[in-house]
Amino acid sequence: MTLADRRCVPCKGGIPPMPRPQAERYLAETPLWRLDEAATRITRRFAFKDFAAALAFADRVGALAEVEGHHPDIAFGWGYAEIVFYTHKIKGLHENDFVMAAKIDALA
Repeated sequence: MTLADRRCVPCKGGIPPMPRPQAERYLAETPLWRLDEAATRITRRFAFKDFAAALAFADRVGALAEVEGHHPDIAFGWGYAEIVFYTHKIKGLHENDFVMAAKIDALA
């Protein structure tokens, strides 16, 4: 089963964030995403032809996040949208972050 086929599972905290080696393995399945230096977040920037297209994409990402119950930070403006994932409750990465990254890649 690919990451995009999986569902997010609620993270209630109390677990450590994903270590860098595991995050790097997940990045192999989401190669367009960048891992930050501390290995606590993943980010991808998307390019669009105009503001309306970026807004429509941000709306689709938001709708998907509501369905999955796992929400990114989204910044967008004329011709771009930037998505950042990390799991707030553990202050780092969880499998859900990569599941959502793969699902968003399928939207793009």
